[in-house]
Amino acid sequence: MSDAASSTAIIIGAGHAGGELATSLRNEGWSGRILLIGDEVHLPYHRPPLSKAYLAGTTAAGAMLIKPQAAYDRAEVEILSGVHVTSIDRSRRSVQLADGRELEYAKLVIATGGRPRPLDVPQASAAAGCDNFHYMRTLDHGERIRAQFAAGRKLVVVGGGYIGLEVAAAAIQQGMQVTVLEALPRVLQRVTAAELSAYYERKHREAGVEIRTGVQVADLEVDAANNTVTAVLCNDGTRVPADLVVVGIGLIPNTELAAAAGLEVDNGILVNEYAQTSDPDIYAAGDCTNHPNALLGYRLRLESVPNALEQARAAAAAINGNLKAYASVPWFWSDQYELKLKMVGLSQGYEQLVLRGEPQSDSFSAFYLKDGKVLAADTVNRPQDFVAAKRLIGESLPVTAEQLADDSKPLKELLPA
Repeated sequence: MSDAASSTAIIIGAGHAGGELATSLRNEGWSGRILLIGDEVHLPYHRPPLSKAYLAGTTAAGAMLIKPQAAYDRAEVEILSGVHVTSIDRSRRSVQLADGRELEYAKLVIATGGRPRPLDVPQASAAAGCDNFHYMRTLDHGERIRAQFAAGRKLVVVGGGYIGLEVAAAAIQQGMQVTVLEALPRVLQRVTAAELSAYYERKHREAGVEIRTGVQVADLEVDAANNTVTAVLCNDGTRVPADLVVVGIGLIPNTELAAAAGLEVDNGILVNEYAQTSDPDIYAAGDCTNHPNALLGYRLRLESVPNALEQARAAAAAINGNLKAYASVPWFWSDQYELKLKMVGLSQGYEQLVLRGEPQSDSFSAFYLKDGKVLAADTVNRPQDFVAAKRLIGESLPVTAEQLADDSKPLKELLPA
C-alpha cells in the first residue's frame, strides 16, 4: 500500500449517510484523504422532499442539497460523482471503479442505501422502458415524475405506504385524477394501527383520491410501440386506465458489494453498535445496514434519514478511535396535505392502543403500549407529543393508558425533570 493510501478513507455512496459521514470524519479528527464516491451526478441531497414538496412544486432541486459544495471543500472531501464502484478487494484493500481505476484505502465505508423494489408482473420489463412508468427513489426519478404532473391526467400509484400516499397527495393537489392500489387490506398496514390507516384513507378519499385496498396488480398494459403504459391490470379483473404510473412498494438494500467481498450480510450489512462490519477496517451506515439496537433489544434494518445520519456520525467517530455506540430511538415522518405525521419507536408486539385527542380535529396522537410502557407513538400535527414520546420511549418510563389519554394535561408532566 502506498503512503497516500495508508491514510485514505473511502466512502461508497453519496446519500444521507455518505454525505454526513464524509464531513463528520474530518470533524472527528481524520487527517488523511477522504474520497466520497456516488453513482449519481448530484451532491448528496435530501430524499424525503422528493415525494413531498418537490413533487408539489414548492421546492427546487438546489434547495434540497444537504450541504453546499463549500462545506465539502472546507472539510477537504474529494467527491467523485457519477462513478460506480464494481468491487471491493479486501486483500488489496482497494475498490475497483467501472472506469477501470483502482483506489486503495486505509478505512472503507459502505453507504450504498437501497433501490426500489421492482413490480413483479409479466410486463414489468417492457414497462420499465416506458416514459410514463416510474419508481421513486432519486432526484432524477422525481424530476421525470414532476415533469409529467398535469391537471386532469390519470395517475395510478401502486403501493399504499408512505411514498405512495405522499405522491398521491402531491398529485391530487395539482388537479390530477389519482388511484392508489394497495395489496394489503389497508394502507400503512405495515407501520400503523388500523385506526391510523382508517384516518389516512378517509383524508385521502375526502381529497378526491380513489383508494383500493386488498388489490393485487396482475400486469401492466403497454401500447403496441412499447413506449407507454396505458393501464394497470388487477387480479380482480379490473382495468385502471393510466396516463402515469408510480410504483412505491418497498426498498431492497444494496448489499451486493459487501456480500461479494465476503462481509456478513443478513437483511442488510451486519454491523456492530459502532457501525463496524465483520472486517475491522470496513464500516457501513444507512439503509443498507442491519444493526443491534440496545434500546430495542434486537437487530434491525431501518430505512430512515435520522438513522442514516446518526449511524454515520457513530461510524465517523469510531474510525477515529472515539467509540460512541449508536443506540437511538427510531423515528420517521411523513407529510400529506396539511398533515405532519411524526412517528417514534417501533410498534411491533404492542398490546394496547391509546388515542390522545380526536382524529376528526386533525391533531391527535396514538400510543402503542406494552407492559405499562410506550413502544411507539404516531403523532399527527402534535410536535409537543412527539418530543415527549421520544423521552417516554427512550427512557422506558412507566405510564398508564389513562394518563396518555387525558388530553387536558400536557404530556411533559409525565416526564421526570
